[in-house]
Amino acid sequence: MNDSVLSGPAPLKILIVEDEPKLAQLLIDYLEAAGYATQWLPDGHDVIAQVKSHPPALILLDLMLPGSSGLSICRDIRQFSDVPIMMVTAKTEEIDRLLGLEIGADDYICKPYSPREVVARVKVILRRCVRQDANAPRDNGLHIDEARFQATFQGHELELTPAEFRLLKTLSVKPGYVFTREVLLNNLYDDYRVVTDRTIDSHIKNLRRKLESLDGEKAFIRAVYGVGYRWEAEPCHLA
Repeated sequence: MNDSVLSGPAPLKILIVEDEPKLAQLLIDYLEAAGYATQWLPDGHDVIAQVKSHPPALILLDLMLPGSSGLSICRDIRQFSDVPIMMVTAKTEEIDRLLGLEIGADDYICKPYSPREVVARVKVILRRCVRQDANAPRDNGLHIDEARFQATFQGHELELTPAEFRLLKTLSVKPGYVFTREVLLNNLYDDYRVVTDRTIDSHIKNLRRKLESLDGEKAFIRAVYGVGYRWEAEPCHLA
């Protein structure tokens, strides 16, 4: 990658999932020449973990992969992320193209392809995403799925205990509202066990730590002296 790219803003990262090393290297060369950073995975085993831990700006995803099919990976990614995905494949049948797009792919290109065309399509998709982001309402990225007992923040799943999940839901649906410790305790457990006020403080401390590990600049939960706690960020999105 050239020095001008390194001296400016951090380049957008493109994740290349391709089992043919020569094709992968060709994409790497062209994308890095266009100013992007790249990462290559030769099979489907580690894609989900990589996208969760280090979200890329876009994924170039081969359809036929050792370990897992591109369609299966695309479907799994769409469970937790809207990162742009371009499917890359040697299959040219219309049903494959339609299936790839129906499960959440943003574009589809068939082999043999021109690497210049791949780069051009990547640029178009990323420009479209920038425009969509600019027009989108502000969103703190907190999503709560009650049916799955799952919470995600900015595309990352929060590893929460049942008590932490209930606290997060109770607080985040009513930003600015001060919940007393008694009210929070009543929403904490299903079995009506006897617990102390300090139990809430301990769970709040752990919940803050998990949220702030993903965004240390945002204030999420504020203590109101002598009363309880309130949610300081935007409301969550319930599913």
